[in-house]
Amino acid sequence: MASPRTITIVALSFALGLFFVFMGTIKLTPRLSKDAYSEMKRAYKSYAKALPGLKKLGISSVLLRKIIGSLEVGCGVVLTLVPGRPKDVANFLLLLVMLAVLFFHQLVGDPLKRYAHALVFGILLTCRLLIARQSEDRPERDESREEHINAQEKNKVKQS
Repeated sequence: MASPRTITIVALSFALGLFFVFMGTIKLTPRLSKDAYSEMKRAYKSYAKALPGLKKLGISSVLLRKIIGSLEVGCGVVLTLVPGRPKDVANFLLLLVMLAVLFFHQLVGDPLKRYAHALVFGILLTCRLLIARQSEDRPERDESREEHINAQEKNKVKQS
């Protein structure tokens, strides 16, 4: 039977992956929701206006929206379907995207209700990454503790 930690990581990975595939798709195409797509276009225009440095780099609001949407879809697919270490990389990239989105919302002065989802999903991504890393670190600690106890026992035997 799988450990509670494994179940938590799998559930978070699957749910977060589906969410980001959905949100990234909304940024890329109006097929899922024309209203949401239009709102994304409007929001990214305001982000690009607030960051004149993007225009100097040749990054338009459309390109910014497509880059972030593509990252969300790609990383969401990895979180949902790909096993192993790539999930942690996708998790970290999505965490960076969420930080950028929070920055954009703050930059244009959006109210909390407009970016609360980014805050919540950033926290969930952080929790998933911490749980995944903790499960990898624990066996090493147990092994080193056993080695330390074995070394102490050998010292006791040598002294007596």
